[in-house]
Amino acid sequence: MNLKMNVTIEKIQQVLDRKGFKFFDNHNSYNLNIIGVRSNSVMANSFDDWLYLVFRDEEMAMQMHCFSITTDPGTYWLEHPMNVNGTAVLVPGQYRGSHMLGKHRGKYDALVQAKPVKVYRDNNGDNVLDFSGPIEEGLFGLNIHRSSATGSSQVVEKWSAGCQVFQNVSEYNFFIETCKQAVALYGNSFTYTLLEEKDFN
Repeated sequence: MNLKMNVTIEKIQQVLDRKGFKFFDNHNSYNLNIIGVRSNSVMANSFDDWLYLVFRDEEMAMQMHCFSITTDPGTYWLEHPMNVNGTAVLVPGQYRGSHMLGKHRGKYDALVQAKPVKVYRDNNGDNVLDFSGPIEEGLFGLNIHRSSATGSSQVVEKWSAGCQVFQNVSEYNFFIETCKQAVALYGNSFTYTLLEEKDFN
């Protein structure tokens, strides 16, 4: 299933409505919907997920941009968890006001976690993602950031220990510049919504 071909703004709105999540549209520009979609694959280390950015532009026309990301940790962190309970895997849901514009590890502009989110803990050390088990809620530093500072990264590895990570730096730069436009209008607070590919089937 190629979500870039099949997902429309209307379908996203339908899925959000079905789940009781908010679609942000005040009929003004740059009121952003930041929506991750996790693919059906349970194999780690690929940028096989998507991030949809939906908003009205300066002419009030609705725009949708699709970017290649990972919503999952890379193999390195699955095999070498930083937390004794296992590596964080974000639980699907809508996290209102969960992120704000800041610096990823103090280095470059990113959306950094500002409010608690829910995670699974994958603790068996293999390359298969576990979307089950006990759920923890808290501040884990799960940011929305890029991988390489140049071009596109081919594998996730150390780029994600549970963050939402862009594969391509040019797409990421467009995303961050759009977020900066939103901050100027609405303040420094962003909602992140994580859906699943099966939600669109």
